[in-house]
Amino acid sequence: MGYRLSKIYTRTGDAGETGLGDGSRVPKDSPRIELIGDIDELNSAVGMLIAHDPRDAIRDTLTEIQHDLFDLGSEMSVPGYSAISAEDVAWIEQRLDELNGELPPLKEFILPGGGLGAAAAHTARAICRRAERHMVALGRNETVNASARAYLNRLSDYLFVASRVLARDEGGSEVLWRNDHRKRREQERQAGTKKRRPTE
Repeated sequence: MGYRLSKIYTRTGDAGETGLGDGSRVPKDSPRIELIGDIDELNSAVGMLIAHDPRDAIRDTLTEIQHDLFDLGSEMSVPGYSAISAEDVAWIEQRLDELNGELPPLKEFILPGGGLGAAAAHTARAICRRAERHMVALGRNETVNASARAYLNRLSDYLFVASRVLARDEGGSEVLWRNDHRKRREQERQAGTKKRRPTE
């Protein structure tokens, strides 16, 4: 097989347009290209998560997800083409159920954090949600593969569960959202004001 990329720059996009896989050209800020960019960013974020060296099962799943995301980007670059199937959705659901099975029930909202890997998983999850929103927006005017949309929805759930597992693997703990944080902050402010009050 010859080199796929023999030249990095082509100058064909200097006018603000880019080519799709079917040969058509569209503006670089079109909804479809915006979505392709989200998928690329998501794949990069998953790569960053892998770089934090999660346990083997999570790393192997994430590597497979990277391949799926590359295929999804290819799907989005060719209108009418489908690469993600219902079987892919079922596969990620199974990985999600396996990972979630070792976690205690979630009774509180959690904040992004809990360790480097956990925080990276939250970042990837947020990007995945954005990609899903942009796919829904694209679907208002163009046909979108329902399995591709479902895959992104499940992937965001998988990344959320992965963040919980990684927080424990890294020896940290989940950062719980506290609904009294403003009240507590005000109490701390008032206590600090009293301490600084000059003696009469």
